[in-house]
Amino acid sequence: MIRIIIAEDQKMLLGALAALLDLEEDMTVVGSASNGKDALELVYKHQPDVCIMDIEMPTKTGLDAAEELKLKDMACKVIILTTFARTGYFQRAVKAGVDGYMLKDSPSEELVNAIRSVMSGRRIYAPELVDEFYSTPNPLTERENDVLRLMADGKSTKEIADLLHLTNGTIRNYISSILEKLEVSNRIEAITRFKEKGWFK
Repeated sequence: MIRIIIAEDQKMLLGALAALLDLEEDMTVVGSASNGKDALELVYKHQPDVCIMDIEMPTKTGLDAAEELKLKDMACKVIILTTFARTGYFQRAVKAGVDGYMLKDSPSEELVNAIRSVMSGRRIYAPELVDEFYSTPNPLTERENDVLRLMADGKSTKEIADLLHLTNGTIRNYISSILEKLEVSNRIEAITRFKEKGWFK
């Protein structure tokens, strides 16, 4: 019997997932949580085979919880189930060693099959994320990357110029180029887009 814990902050979806999985003859839901912190406590208490986690939850996100489970070397398999098809989230999840990354608009039988697959030692990732992950290179030059990282640290144009030993005008040109290449209209959007794509190293 595959023992499962579900972490999902939308109560209706949480109940529906639990009911769906309990219908399977080889699966049983041994606990459910509405945030990553409670999910971790349930994993430590029940030692389940699989934990299905949403990403954006209060108190502790699903990715934070997955990273903690990896650090503690828990045997529990982790499947991320989210609405967010973001490359940055996916990259972080892969780095955390999750066994599956599924999107909520997938058919329910895909989740059931994914659970059985990860129990047999396979990793199951949403194909559209894998495609984007490997097909979208970072368009910025090394210097533009440096400028964007300093922007993300909250540095002003003048501070960036001083740190990189360049003029204010040169930094403004770099910022214009960054915005154009990332197809955004301001610094905050540029930083957000860069994070979503998983290009911050």
